[in-house]
Amino acid sequence: MAAKPKSIIASGNFVKAEKATTGKAKIVNINGKRYLEFDKTFSSGEGPDVKVILHRNSSIPQNIKQGDYLTLAPIKSFRGAQRYAIPDNVNLANYKSIGIWCEEFNATFGYATLQNV
Repeated sequence: MAAKPKSIIASGNFVKAEKATTGKAKIVNINGKRYLEFDKTFSSGEGPDVKVILHRNSSIPQNIKQGDYLTLAPIKSFRGAQRYAIPDNVNLANYKSIGIWCEEFNATFGYATLQNV
Protein backbone atom coordinates (compact mmCIF):
# COMPACT_ATOMS: atom_id res chain seq x y z
CA MET A 1 0.00 0.00 0.00
CA ALA A 2 1.40 3.39 -0.97
CA ALA A 3 2.07 5.96 1.74
CA LYS A 4 -0.49 8.72 1.93
CA PRO A 5 0.84 12.07 0.79
CA LYS A 6 1.14 14.94 3.20
CA SER A 7 -2.16 16.78 3.53
CA ILE A 8 -2.69 20.20 5.06
CA ILE A 9 -5.42 20.34 7.73
CA ALA A 10 -5.19 24.04 8.68
CA SER A 11 -2.84 26.99 8.31
CA GLY A 12 -2.33 30.58 9.39
CA ASN A 13 0.15 33.45 9.38
CA PHE A 14 1.90 34.61 12.54
CA VAL A 15 1.17 38.08 13.89
CA LYS A 16 2.96 40.08 16.57
CA ALA A 17 1.78 40.18 20.18
CA GLU A 18 4.59 40.96 22.68
CA LYS A 19 7.43 40.47 20.14
CA ALA A 20 7.73 40.55 16.36
CA THR A 21 6.67 37.13 15.05
CA THR A 22 6.37 36.31 11.37
CA GLY A 23 6.02 33.32 9.08
CA LYS A 24 3.40 30.67 8.43
CA ALA A 25 2.17 27.78 10.56
CA LYS A 26 0.31 24.78 9.25
CA ILE A 27 -1.05 21.58 10.68
CA VAL A 28 -0.39 18.64 8.40
CA ASN A 29 -1.25 14.96 8.32
CA ILE A 30 1.59 12.66 7.24
CA ASN A 31 0.80 8.94 7.14
CA GLY A 32 -1.93 9.36 9.75
CA LYS A 33 0.19 11.43 12.17
CA ARG A 34 -0.45 15.13 12.72
CA TYR A 35 2.28 17.74 12.96
CA LEU A 36 2.53 21.47 13.44
CA GLU A 37 5.00 22.93 10.94
CA PHE A 38 6.53 26.40 10.72
CA ASP A 39 7.82 27.49 7.32
CA LYS A 40 11.36 28.72 6.61
CA THR A 41 10.25 32.36 6.98
CA PHE A 42 9.27 31.81 10.65
CA SER A 43 10.91 34.21 13.07
CA SER A 44 10.11 35.23 16.64
CA GLY A 45 11.65 37.42 19.31
CA GLU A 46 13.66 35.42 21.83
CA GLY A 47 13.09 34.88 25.53
CA PRO A 48 13.37 32.33 28.33
CA ASP A 49 11.15 29.28 28.72
CA VAL A 50 9.36 29.76 25.38
CA LYS A 51 6.76 27.16 24.40
CA VAL A 52 4.72 26.34 21.31
CA ILE A 53 1.05 26.10 22.29
CA LEU A 54 -2.37 25.37 20.84
CA HIS A 55 -4.96 27.90 22.08
CA ARG A 56 -8.77 27.66 22.23
CA ASN A 57 -9.39 31.18 20.83
CA SER A 58 -8.61 32.49 17.36
CA SER A 59 -6.63 35.37 18.87
CA ILE A 60 -4.41 34.84 21.91
CA PRO A 61 -4.36 37.45 24.68
CA GLN A 62 -1.10 38.84 26.05
CA ASN A 63 -1.50 36.77 29.23
CA ILE A 64 -3.17 33.38 28.94
CA LYS A 65 -5.19 31.38 31.44
CA GLN A 66 -4.73 27.79 32.54
CA GLY A 67 -7.17 25.54 30.67
CA ASP A 68 -7.29 27.73 27.54
CA TYR A 69 -4.21 26.19 25.95
CA LEU A 70 -2.18 23.03 25.45
CA THR A 71 1.62 23.07 25.43
CA LEU A 72 3.00 21.11 22.49
CA ALA A 73 6.72 21.52 23.21
CA PRO A 74 9.48 23.94 24.09
CA ILE A 75 10.36 25.98 21.00
CA LYS A 76 13.15 24.37 18.96
CA SER A 77 14.42 27.54 17.31
CA PHE A 78 13.40 31.20 17.09
CA ARG A 79 14.01 31.10 13.33
CA GLY A 80 13.35 28.81 10.41
CA ALA A 81 11.41 25.71 9.48
CA GLN A 82 10.56 23.27 12.26
CA ARG A 83 8.05 20.54 13.08
CA TYR A 84 6.23 19.47 16.25
CA ALA A 85 4.24 16.25 16.70
CA ILE A 86 0.62 16.66 17.82
CA PRO A 87 -0.47 13.86 20.18
CA ASP A 88 -3.16 11.54 18.78
CA ASN A 89 -5.53 12.31 21.68
CA VAL A 90 -5.68 16.05 20.93
CA ASN A 91 -8.99 17.16 19.38
CA LEU A 92 -7.91 19.92 17.00
CA ALA A 93 -11.52 21.14 16.76
CA ASN A 94 -11.00 22.57 20.28
CA TYR A 95 -8.09 24.80 19.22
CA LYS A 96 -8.24 27.79 16.90
CA SER A 97 -4.67 29.15 17.00
CA ILE A 98 -0.98 28.42 17.49
CA GLY A 99 0.99 30.53 19.95
CA ILE A 100 4.59 31.32 20.76
CA TRP A 101 4.41 31.85 24.53
CA CYS A 102 6.89 32.63 27.30
CA GLU A 103 5.76 30.60 30.30
CA GLU A 104 8.06 32.35 32.80
CA PHE A 105 6.46 35.77 32.19
CA ASN A 106 3.08 34.54 30.82
CA ALA A 107 3.67 36.60 27.69
CA THR A 108 2.38 35.73 24.23
CA PHE A 109 5.13 36.63 21.73
CA GLY A 110 2.97 36.01 18.66
CA TYR A 111 0.29 33.73 17.28
CA ALA A 112 -1.27 32.37 14.11
CA THR A 113 -5.04 32.00 13.75
CA LEU A 114 -5.76 28.66 12.10
CA GLN A 115 -8.02 28.47 9.06
CA ASN A 116 -9.18 25.00 8.05
CA VAL A 117 -8.06 24.11 4.54
